[in-house]
Amino acid sequence: MAKTANQKMKIVYLMQIFREKTDETHGITMADILRELENYGISAERKSIYADMEALNAAGFEIAKVQENRETRYYLLSREFEVAELKLLVDAIQSSKFITEKKSRELIRKMEKLTSAYEAKGLERQVYVAGRIKTMNETIYYNVDEIHRAISENRKIQFQYFRWTRDKKQELRHGGQIYHISPWGLSWDDENYYMIGYDSEAGKIKHYRVDKMLSIRMSEETREGKEYFQQFDMAAYARQNFGMFGGEEADVTIELPNDLAGVIIDRFGKNIMMVPEGSDRFRAHVHVAVSLPFFGWVFSLGEGVKIVGPDWVVEEAEKTIQRLAQTYDIP
Repeated sequence: MAKTANQKMKIVYLMQIFREKTDETHGITMADILRELENYGISAERKSIYADMEALNAAGFEIAKVQENRETRYYLLSREFEVAELKLLVDAIQSSKFITEKKSRELIRKMEKLTSAYEAKGLERQVYVAGRIKTMNETIYYNVDEIHRAISENRKIQFQYFRWTRDKKQELRHGGQIYHISPWGLSWDDENYYMIGYDSEAGKIKHYRVDKMLSIRMSEETREGKEYFQQFDMAAYARQNFGMFGGEEADVTIELPNDLAGVIIDRFGKNIMMVPEGSDRFRAHVHVAVSLPFFGWVFSLGEGVKIVGPDWVVEEAEKTIQRLAQTYDIP
């Protein structure tokens, strides 16, 4: 057999052929295998291909041999990801508001290489990223990586923070001030990615939208605020801060009809205290950051839902309703 420069790569290319050209329902013949290898500049004998397939099987790759009528076909049955798992990951990428349209397409194209050419078409049919609302900050992918690196190395980060103007332009907050924060975790809430950290200057925990952070770089300073995060519950923090809007934290009692029990459990979990109030109503005791988004969530539950305590939260709810009535000139 004539040797070629690519001959040592034969088993690598053979594995690639099986990955791309076969799956559980699409096989490949020996003639097809030899032809595909020729495309890589490799000539091979059947005997050597059989030996290579045995070596691949011994290494954990499950290559099946199936006799179909008078033809023998070979199938790669084992893969790192099942197609159903890849579709799940594609859906997650598509629905992730914090991943830009460009990066979404790049990630999905890479994932298509994890399955056969036939099954990759099934993933392509799911790609509808163009119509979804996506962040416009192309650096977020690297922002997340830099934040993780700072957490891993126990360092603070520095960055600038911006907001969008009505002219659809970025406006730096506080005149371009450099924020110097100790990052302790990342939270994905309401389709947005947030960095949760400790602001030593303010002496409290704060959170920031990662897609609105610019020029992130790791500081030489060691992180602070460890005592605040030793028993910190990221999930509880996200539940308490509606839309991740901060506010004064309080234990609030809400009275609701029984048919809204599922809404409360979905938001606060099964461990939330729910006390019957008559035969058709109950009271839920929740710990939240009192803010406009919280009131908006309560109002969205419709008639029969009301905040009953503490008094200062009830008063704030009434003031919010009055302001809304004035906005819409409701007497």
